Amino acid sequence: MRNLTSPAWIVTKGILFLILALLAALMLLARNWDLRTALLFAIAVWAFCRFYYFVFYVIEHYVDPTYRFNGLLSLVQHFARTKRRKP
Repeated sequence: MRNLTSPAWIVTKGILFLILALLAALMLLARNWDLRTALLFAIAVWAFCRFYYFVFYVIEHYVDPTYRFNGLLSLVQHFARTKRRKP
């Protein structure tokens, strides 16, 4: 599979992800509407977004600048290898 390079398709893909996320969130909240559920859902989404930023940006730019992110499994394997190398 080729990499997606067209700016228009990249934006379209982002918009489709946003629509998918909004529909899923609305369906979950419609099924079990409660202020506590909505608040916990918002906190979970925020925390996952921060984790995503941490994994994709912080580790690559601040923890190990030589590492290029290739996925969560790649990240775990990288840290397992680097931990074994250190005395």
